Amino acid sequence: MSKKVYVAGGGAAGMCAAVYAARNGADVTIVEKNTRLGKKLSVTGNGRCNLTNLDMRPEYYNKAAQGRMKNWLSLYGPEETIKFFKSLGVIVKSEDGYIYPVSGQASTVVNALINELKRLNVNVITESQVKAVKKAENEKSPYVLVTNKDKYEADAVILALGSLSGAKSTMSTGDGYYICKQLGMNLKDTYPALVGFKCEDDGTMPDAGVRAAARISFYLGDELLTSESGELQISRDGISGIPVMQASREIIKFVSEKKPVVASVDFFPEYDEEDFEALKRDMYKLRDNRTLEEFLLGFANSNINSTVLKKMKLSPAMHMKNIADSMVSCILDRYRDIRFNLKESYGYIQSQVTTGGMSLGDIGDDMSVVGFPGVYLVGELLDVDGRCGGYNLQFAWTSGSIAGTAASM
Repeated sequence: MSKKVYVAGGGAAGMCAAVYAARNGADVTIVEKNTRLGKKLSVTGNGRCNLTNLDMRPEYYNKAAQGRMKNWLSLYGPEETIKFFKSLGVIVKSEDGYIYPVSGQASTVVNALINELKRLNVNVITESQVKAVKKAENEKSPYVLVTNKDKYEADAVILALGSLSGAKSTMSTGDGYYICKQLGMNLKDTYPALVGFKCEDDGTMPDAGVRAAARISFYLGDELLTSESGELQISRDGISGIPVMQASREIIKFVSEKKPVVASVDFFPEYDEEDFEALKRDMYKLRDNRTLEEFLLGFANSNINSTVLKKMKLSPAMHMKNIADSMVSCILDRYRDIRFNLKESYGYIQSQVTTGGMSLGDIGDDMSVVGFPGVYLVGELLDVDGRCGGYNLQFAWTSGSIAGTAASM
């Protein structure tokens, strides 16, 4: 007789777990509170869906997870992910090690998973919210999955209920945390991660959005918290872009606690000190009757120039012949250290993942809950978060495959 496996949550990890359980002969049902499966997955990676990354290392995950990730990735890493999607008919391509579907569409991934679930006769119940997992008393099966509409007997339950991160349309409300706490599990403090930040309104932010290559370093007082490089985005109220999102995992706790975190931006990261001094000497030759605004015209983006001058309280109409060499040097040096005081993050709705979650100390190597054999946790519900670049989806596939296989045995 087939084992009855219920998967609570039809996101990336939930669908992957359901496929693996069904392929092993289990009678699988997915319970999803949205109207359709894969809603968050369909918009990941700006709609392109970065499935995994060939440069997969445990150290690219949060410290609490690195030890466990080494083991889990040895069982199911990027190669297994690529083979899995090939088995679904999804051909992938590498862009500097970042793995995407050749179609360039996240919808391809979602539809391939849904089609596989159909082929495997996986039952899908939508618009049904899971409320609890309980040990059965008189039923034949060991567990009962309780929803807002019904109760289901289950031999195994896989909780893939996600986190707090995602647009409102994804209904990412952290339901799973409450359910897991009912099982006696410990919840690690949660914060939005892979997210941008609002800055203190000091009147110096640019009038229009700016995108520029930069190196950005974050400080708490004199302590360097972390540094990242990439395309920085500056808007009227804050900073974002890949380097900020990558750093957010390291600084979010301090910002959330209203600690004075400062971002220092270097808009000339490709220059070493000697090269930049040579660039400054070339700029000095342009000191004639032109204005400061004209002098800086070709040095950087006009909105960056405006921000620098605002922060230094200098008029763009000043004539260069009236500005001392030392002041010109200070102005140009500021492009290597423009500072923004962080106020708060853009919150869970604009974050890609949640840092924190259910403690890894409460689950076994097969993703099962300690003290509840047959109940498994996967994906964002756990205290595992990785960098941008396919690392969080890799954990979805890794944890889903391990739990789905174990639940069906």
